[in-house]
Amino acid sequence: MSQQLVQTITDLLRGKIGNEIICFLISMLPILELRGGLLAASPAFLNVPLAKALFWCIFGNLLPIPFVLLLIEKILVLMEKWKLTRGFAKWLREKADKHKAQIERYGFWGLVLFVGIPLPGTGAWTGSLVAALLHMKFKKSFLACIIGVLMAAVIMTIISYGIIGTIFG
Repeated sequence: MSQQLVQTITDLLRGKIGNEIICFLISMLPILELRGGLLAASPAFLNVPLAKALFWCIFGNLLPIPFVLLLIEKILVLMEKWKLTRGFAKWLREKADKHKAQIERYGFWGLVLFVGIPLPGTGAWTGSLVAALLHMKFKKSFLACIIGVLMAAVIMTIISYGIIGTIFG
């Protein structure tokens, strides 16, 4: 599914804005995040040089995280007041609750691994959502997200530029 989404976004934006900016924007999106950005940057899609791809994807994935950590609780409280957004707020809380135990159990390193291992439903957005709802300290949570994003960047570089790059390169 994420590969289809990356394909759709790259097809829509290719030629309208720079390839690096496409990777940056995809990396900012929940669900796709750095995984999608590096996939878009890979030889299979936009063929962005690795150093540029890493910079823009890491930057794009980290940019929203301080805002999520600082504001999500207030935003969810507001969303729960309106009938139109109440269901989405409830879904977000349930998504966070689903991952709460594993992050609570291992604390800082649990958050690092949750953000860093690129599996469906994990990543900096969900990790920072859970950290904020667990009331983890901002500096500790943000540092864990940075380390996790760097870890995910290494893993996804091997997949996107190594494995996929070999197939399409």
